[in-house]
Amino acid sequence: MRIFDTHAHYANERFDGDREELIESRLPAAGVELICEVGCDLRDISATLALIEKYPHIIGAVGMHPHTAEHMTEAMAEELVRIAGNKKIAAIGEIGLDYYYDFSPREVQRLWFDRQLSIAEQVKLPVVLHIRDAMGDCMDILRAHRAGLIENGGVMHCYSGSAETAKECLDLGLMIGFGGSLTFKNNRRGVETAEIVPLDRFVFETDCPYLAPVPHRGERNDSSLISFVAEKFAEIRGLSPDEAAETAFENGKRLYRL
Repeated sequence: MRIFDTHAHYANERFDGDREELIESRLPAAGVELICEVGCDLRDISATLALIEKYPHIIGAVGMHPHTAEHMTEAMAEELVRIAGNKKIAAIGEIGLDYYYDFSPREVQRLWFDRQLSIAEQVKLPVVLHIRDAMGDCMDILRAHRAGLIENGGVMHCYSGSAETAKECLDLGLMIGFGGSLTFKNNRRGVETAEIVPLDRFVFETDCPYLAPVPHRGERNDSSLISFVAEKFAEIRGLSPDEAAETAFENGKRLYRL
């Protein structure tokens, strides 16, 4: 099984004890060939940039997460444009709206979500979208950026909306990201979305160290555990796990233009 983890956070402190050994040995042994390391706070993305510089098989995405949107400045926006010129930066993100935690004021989240979508259009990169309990406002903003999304693409990271809304996201040129939550017992929406997503429009991800799949739920997640996501998706769609993982691998390469 070839694995492309399209959304990971190996700069997280929970990997401080074994990061190098994990990335260089255990993950390749489990079939992990590609990883997208996502930097979420533009106040300091040095660890993200160091990882993508050190490892040929790790690419990066950078952006200001909605949790920290209130700290975003015009200077950071300009810096984001500059960093996007790095040949190993493959996307702008994760960006979006999070009304579940509301760590930043909603109007500020909307302002910088819209602005970062415009930056993605400017630098012609796909976007990695974090949307939680804010699908209505999200879709309004995405519709205003329809042309750029269709041209450059993107992914609904850890998608939690309805299958019906997923269809509109697909119409906007976005892919759907499936991670550990697909294996959770009560995630009916995730299953319904997996049932309808075209086989050329989905990717697998971890969001590690978070959201480990069943039977490892509650543990530290890593890219090797995507095998359990592949098994669940394969069960839903009548594929073999290897077929599901290989399809997601190729979709991820196309998403990030590899």
